[in-house]
Amino acid sequence: MKIRGEYTCPLEMTHDIIKGKWKPIILWQLSKGGFSLSNLKKSIQGVSQKMLVQHLNELLEYGLIDKTINDGYPLKSNYFLTERGKKIFEAVSIMQSVGIEMMIEDHREDFLKAQGLL
Repeated sequence: MKIRGEYTCPLEMTHDIIKGKWKPIILWQLSKGGFSLSNLKKSIQGVSQKMLVQHLNELLEYGLIDKTINDGYPLKSNYFLTERGKKIFEAVSIMQSVGIEMMIEDHREDFLKAQGLL
């Protein structure tokens, strides 16, 4: 994904960087600590490996996450939030809170309890 040349405000740029179905969820998972690619895929139900790798590469490109690569066979990568990623996560966390409130209003407490969110 390329950053556009022109924006009307900085929020547009931030939105372009984190938009999509999986990026906020990836950031949420990485807020819990470092994950290997395989563990990250297991923790995000429904994401394909191709889509996960694509989004990880975009988040790497914009400095929201980083990774370490451990020597050995097979090579193991560990993804984690950078300082910029931790700042963005604060916004994702607020979005999660609003979603929880809306689900409670919609009487979906059973789902929230099953997810460990209540």
